Amino acid sequence: MPSPQLAVVRTDADHIPYLEELALRLQLPLLTAGEVAQREELDFLLCLEGGHLALLQAGPKAPGPVLVDFGGGRMRQRRRGGQNELLGRAVGVGRREQLGVLDATAGLGRDSYVLADLGCKVLLCERHPVVAALLDSGIRQASVSEDTWLAATAARMSLEAADARTLAAARLSGIQVIYLDPMFPHRGKSAAVKKEMAVFQQLLGVPEDESDSEALLHWALAQPVARVVVKRPLKAAPLGGLNPSHAIRGKAVRFDVHVLAGLDSDVLHGGSGAAGVS
Repeated sequence: MPSPQLAVVRTDADHIPYLEELALRLQLPLLTAGEVAQREELDFLLCLEGGHLALLQAGPKAPGPVLVDFGGGRMRQRRRGGQNELLGRAVGVGRREQLGVLDATAGLGRDSYVLADLGCKVLLCERHPVVAALLDSGIRQASVSEDTWLAATAARMSLEAADARTLAAARLSGIQVIYLDPMFPHRGKSAAVKKEMAVFQQLLGVPEDESDSEALLHWALAQPVARVVVKRPLKAAPLGGLNPSHAIRGKAVRFDVHVLAGLDSDVLHGGSGAAGVS
């Protein structure tokens, strides 16, 4: 399958330097709206929507934009949802004053934001450069918001546009928990797919199997952290056939928890202190 064709659209005169830097960083063409109309080969467009970087599928029947807006109604509604408690229990919120969490498969960052809202200090890793750019825009917008809740939560988040496995040990200092929410292979033709996931499947492709996710889990389990948490569909087998220490189940998903050491201990497996992950 050929790689999707993308372009950055020059839609906002006040942010031309940002769009120029983005196009250069992502090695994408920077086009005017008129130029876009003449490029039938384009699959996706990156543009600004209300100050947020947005990803749109090209074409007249394409769904609405995909963007990261932590202050939007969807996230505020989720803040009141019961799933937050399950996620918090899975990573061990409350066991340390400020838990350090690495979200190694950050995606659109919603679980990361929930964890930051629960008081965790979260390092987000996203290896796809376009998705990482959406995340970066969302975090930046939240951090300068006049909404004190939004800005304070964003201040507990930092982003690396990289595969988590390539991070230097110093960047992982202070991490007690690694959180994984890998893309699940699509099975069946009739299953309804949310807009964001449909766009991601077209942009990133659908994994044929879980070998890459399994390799990421093996890497995570080899790190000197207290626990590794894997988000799974409710009825799916454990990732890689590795049974967790325990699982926390919700209505649609579960969190498989691999306990490697006590969260309230400074001595983690394979290391002599909480600071420093090799």
